[in-house]
Parts: sequence; structure tokens; C-alpha cells
Amino acid sequence: MAKCLVLDLDGTITDSLPDIAGALNRSLARYSQPPLALEQVRPMVGDGLVVLYQRGYAARGLVPSDEDMALGLADYTAHSTDETYAYPGALDALKALKSAGWQLAVCTNKPEEPARILLDHLGLLPLLDAVGGGDSFPVKKPDPDHIRLTVKAAGASLDEAVMIGDHHNDVASGKGAGLPTIFASWGYGPAEVGLEADAVANSFADVPGLCEKLRP
Repeated sequence: MAKCLVLDLDGTITDSLPDIAGALNRSLARYSQPPLALEQVRPMVGDGLVVLYQRGYAARGLVPSDEDMALGLADYTAHSTDETYAYPGALDALKALKSAGWQLAVCTNKPEEPARILLDHLGLLPLLDAVGGGDSFPVKKPDPDHIRLTVKAAGASLDEAVMIGDHHNDVASGKGAGLPTIFASWGYGPAEVGLEADAVANSFADVPGLCEKLRP
């Protein structure tokens, strides 16, 4: 069975922070709240849009309603590609792994629809064997079953898979599923997360070699 790289999305493949913060701030503006700065939003990312909105609203002393959540998701989905870009070298690294026979899957706490829209916009969707969004299965990261179910959807084996991400949830879920893990040091997570991982990538150029080292 082919080897498989499982990738987080926000902060790993893409810098999505401007569009995530934009949607959150437009939602807060409905309540005449001033916008949150990007650096305020950065540590809120990684647990899905629902938790993001809860954290963002809490920073302004508010609690989002179900309507706020629904409107926020629709707004983010409509604007998820406005300013988001793939990190340098991402496309080349994924193409290199694909050419070497690796399967590729995205496991993200972002809902599947905006994740697919974004990946398609960036030209990455055709390279992927599966996209496991935050609403694709009954669980999401840090639950290791999110990884397990995504790998299964890709038609791959956990015994031949590697996980890469920038957040504690990525490393924790990968390890929980029995996968060697790579910390994407260019993302949103603090450097300490790298101490939990089996390897640290400083750029996407490092990723193919680390994958082959972890799954020789």
C-alpha cells in the first residue's frame, strides 16, 4: 500500500489568517465591535470555526448565537479565497511526493466545503486523495479518529502515513493515531509544539525528505 502524507490546512498549507480574521471581524461589526488585530486572532485558530467565533466574541465580552455562527460560516465560505495563499514551496513539495508515489490527504478542523473551495482555488485539490474536514466525520482533531478516518478515506494505511501540522492538535492527533509527526514551523503554532513532534520542517522544501526519513 502507498505511503500517505496527512496535512493540516490553515497554518500548514495555507496562510488563511487574513480571511479568517476578516470574517470574524465582519461578524463582530454587526454588534458595533472594533476589529480584532491579526495577532489577536492567530492563537484562536486551530479548533474550527465554531471555537474561533466563541473565542473571538469572548474577546469582546460577547457570546455568539447560532445565527451568528451560520452567518459567519456562510460569509467565510464566500470570502475564503480573497487573501489566502499557499505557503512558498507547498505545490512543488506535494507534486514531488505525488510523483514519488505518495498519497496525500488534508485533515482540517475547517468545515469541508470551504476547505475544498480553497484547495481548488489554489490548484491543490487534484493532488489530494481525501479531504477530512471538521464536519466530515463525527469527530475532529485532537481526536485521533479524525486522522484515522481521513487516512481510510484516502485508501491508505496508518502504518505508512505521516502527519504534518503547525498546531498542538495536529501533533496530538497524529501521535494518537500512531503516526510519526512533523511540525510546520512556519505556521501559527508556538515553537514549543515542535518539541512534541518527531521532526521539524523549516520550509516545505524539507517535507519530502522528512517524509521519506520517517517512513523509509
